[in-house]
Amino acid sequence: MQFQSVTFDLDGTLLDTIADLAEACRRMLQEVAAPPRSPEEIHRFVGKGMAVLVERCLTWETSPAPEYLAAGIEAFKKHYATVNGAQAQIYPGVREGLDLWQAHGLKLGVVTNKPAQFTEPLLQRSGLAGYFSVVVSGDSTAEKKPHPEPILHACRLLGVAPQRNLHIGDSLNDVLAARAAGSLAYCVPYGYNEGRPVDSADCDALVSDLVAAYRQALSSSARK
Repeated sequence: MQFQSVTFDLDGTLLDTIADLAEACRRMLQEVAAPPRSPEEIHRFVGKGMAVLVERCLTWETSPAPEYLAAGIEAFKKHYATVNGAQAQIYPGVREGLDLWQAHGLKLGVVTNKPAQFTEPLLQRSGLAGYFSVVVSGDSTAEKKPHPEPILHACRLLGVAPQRNLHIGDSLNDVLAARAAGSLAYCVPYGYNEGRPVDSADCDALVSDLVAAYRQALSSSARK
């Protein structure tokens, strides 16, 4: 296989976490006396990290005042720490796909915009932590996806050239980060992507799940 490592997005790729995020947002909005948001709105707001999620929840006619946003972020952190992983579901094909990648001898990592204080507990509670030798969270580097630095940082930790890494995610943020880093990007169609469905033209391969991603990588390598 042409790849030596695979990095994965977390929310919307490995785990469906929207129920937990929506509940934390509901509690946060109630605490700061803001109008409620629907699950569909929360779904569209996910994609660029916790602070952006909270800011989008608190933005109506105008952006929230800095002190109001700060209060919202602190409230969200408190409530999400309580509900993180409570309703999260592993997407179909994730365990099977990770087993295939692992059995092939590839190094596996997670690259997410979620803060580290929530990433590690979520991976532990979901039972997925043991698959990954590297976890890069939203505050592990100075930049978040779509900037390439999180993927570049993961590759450095894995000891793999970015060109030998495959990144799999659910959004254009993942594609942009991977391409800027020099990695190929596969996308799954079932995630969040800020309310915009990914298209096959956006990425190097649009795959139904992680098992299909493994087969696609094998097939592509065989043709080279």
